[in-house]
Amino acid sequence: MQSKVLLLEEGKDPAHMSRINQPKPLPLRLLQLFMSFLVLCVAFSVLSLYTIRHFGIENAVTTVKSNFLPCLRESNISLGQWIKAPGDLMHSMTDEELFWRASFSPRIQNYPYERVPKIAFMFLTKGPLPLAPLWDRFLSGHQRLFSIYVHSLPSFKPNISRASAFHGRQIPSQVAEWGRMSICDAEKRLLANALLDVNNEWFLLLSESCIPLYNFSVTYNYLKKSKYSFVGSFDDLGPYGRGRYRDDMAPEVNITEWRKGSQWFEVNRKLAINIVQDTKFYEKFEEFCRPPCYVDEHYFPTMLTIEASHVIANRSITWVDWSRGGAHPATFGRQDINEELLRDVIDGRNCSYNDKASSICSLFARKFAPSSLQPLLRLASEVLGY
Repeated sequence: MQSKVLLLEEGKDPAHMSRINQPKPLPLRLLQLFMSFLVLCVAFSVLSLYTIRHFGIENAVTTVKSNFLPCLRESNISLGQWIKAPGDLMHSMTDEELFWRASFSPRIQNYPYERVPKIAFMFLTKGPLPLAPLWDRFLSGHQRLFSIYVHSLPSFKPNISRASAFHGRQIPSQVAEWGRMSICDAEKRLLANALLDVNNEWFLLLSESCIPLYNFSVTYNYLKKSKYSFVGSFDDLGPYGRGRYRDDMAPEVNITEWRKGSQWFEVNRKLAINIVQDTKFYEKFEEFCRPPCYVDEHYFPTMLTIEASHVIANRSITWVDWSRGGAHPATFGRQDINEELLRDVIDGRNCSYNDKASSICSLFARKFAPSSLQPLLRLASEVLGY
């Protein structure tokens, strides 16, 4: 209190005393040091940027390399990878996943590369392919123009030479019962696996008892030049045709649209996709077409007649002999095979091809027993042209 009074008595202003007690400015020497440090920092930054630009970041600073790799390298995907056929036909897709994947179709019709269309030979069999050596001779030299797919019983383990075109051509399969919907599932499974190769254009369903009647060039050009796909489809008014129809099939299928045809067909890529993606007709046939209604004789012929009648030829290109009667066509063994039989199968028939009369009506024939292989191999070059 005394000090305060003393200051007042001496005329000292308290505000003036507060200003005197404020911190002093930085010394000039300290300011110079700070400015020098700032200049050095700027110079170092400029030098670093120059080094990174011209020599790379690793020469400018020491870095720790990261082990991180991007999950996708989309910039490295080429067209060739998209169009390349699957090297291994075995996969873990379910039928639902497979059919969805196979139903993809480009909207642009023109291919952005030089596409070589192929024939997909699809074999529906229980097990071995006893006539494979004959097919190997037929296919020899035409590797770029065909693909092979084999659907057998899941328990079957093939033992096929690596030199054969059938080596490694098994697809994931399931049990298929003749005359039931599982047989059509197997056919759709073959189509779907074949559709994964974008270069497959024509899809042929065959059995282990089928043989080619002409050489590969004739067969390829016949399919290539055809305006139609070859699906047997006719209106059978009797008990084995319309007699199998059920009113429950309507409205999706009316009795006037009900068709019957051969199980062995040939379809182009567009129709193959139509078959694989179908659920509308599938559900009706699965529920209401059961023995004595046989789906393999009615499902595809009826569906394609309704949806694409203008592009199917209403006939099969696989010959069979029903002249002996019975529920199954004739089977030909070793004793039956001779030049006369083969020429009779090939010649003497007339049909329509591209809306004109033709004498080449069947490209394949069945049923040929395993014992027929050797005589067929002996006659093939002279009679069949391969």
